[in-house]
Amino acid sequence: MSRVGKLPVPIPQGVTISQEGTRLIAKGPKGEFSVNLHKDIQLDISEAQIDVKVPTDSKEHRSLHGLSRSLVNNAVVGVTEGFEKKLEIIGVGYRAELANGRLKILVGYSHPIIFAFPNEITIEVPDQNSILVKGIDKQLVGQVAAKIRSFRPPEPYKGKGIRYSGEYVRKKAGKTAA
Repeated sequence: MSRVGKLPVPIPQGVTISQEGTRLIAKGPKGEFSVNLHKDIQLDISEAQIDVKVPTDSKEHRSLHGLSRSLVNNAVVGVTEGFEKKLEIIGVGYRAELANGRLKILVGYSHPIIFAFPNEITIEVPDQNSILVKGIDKQLVGQVAAKIRSFRPPEPYKGKGIRYSGEYVRKKAGKTAA
């Protein structure tokens, strides 16, 4: 049995959970989100919690047990609190701004990078050196943040580039003078 899969998923106030076949639908204050689960996974939905059950103790079902529980939990957390990733831009002249519903990033190239993000994601630029990526889908928030970071990942000599907030960049020693 999976240790993660055995834990029940609490359902907070204001969240409604419904199931249509293998699809779980969570509705909450942040919006509506649905998760497709494997056909062998069974959900016991009560008023206060969701229990994830598997029919056998085979290797496949054990691996799906914890995964399914995490997907269900992420759906519930997403519609109540939402997810966010904060990115920092380090470098002289490097900056970001929102223009016409798109993210405009200047990170040392000869042209600005214009990034059109999905409708399910909201991007905020509190100041020109930080970007907040928010949404109810944990996977999509992480994917968009990783895409933004990939435009100029932090380089190892001066640490310039786009990095996650709190990310440690190990710096290399440069050339020594003769």
